[in-house]
Amino acid sequence: MSNASKQGAMRGAPTWLDDVAWNEDGLVAAIAQEVGSGDVLMLAWMNREALGATLARGEAVYWSRSRQQLWHKGDTSGHFQKVHEIRLDCDGDAVLMQVEQIGGIACHTGRHCCFYRKLDGQPDTAGWLEDDVAVDVAIDVAIDVAIDGAVDVAITSADAKRR
Repeated sequence: MSNASKQGAMRGAPTWLDDVAWNEDGLVAAIAQEVGSGDVLMLAWMNREALGATLARGEAVYWSRSRQQLWHKGDTSGHFQKVHEIRLDCDGDAVLMQVEQIGGIACHTGRHCCFYRKLDGQPDTAGWLEDDVAVDVAIDVAIDVAIDGAVDVAITSADAKRR
């Protein structure tokens, strides 16, 4: 525990936020990892308010850099992230959350995870390939969960990719 945390703990202040190494914009990288499978679902950003809200709600809340506002994951899509555990890395500059991905879809493209493109080839010929397995998994998960609208989103995403 840092000295600031020890001093704050004596005063009863929520000092755990002071242990985070916020960047110059007041943000920290936040990785969502699926509990159970270990799949890395997405990377987003959190400010102090978002991280505090995540702990209070038990669901992921991020900071949208494009909209400059808090973003409660799932508010519009229904694909909430129930947080099981939050960890801080050794340097304090990244947060790892173990989450249950409600609806099975974490990516705005309708996929299970945001990391569906992989680099393939040699340095002079390399290119990004879309991983069809990720699309198939998103469709399977959406059908298994059967949340209203999730199947349409996943199938639309897969159809668009195949064209």
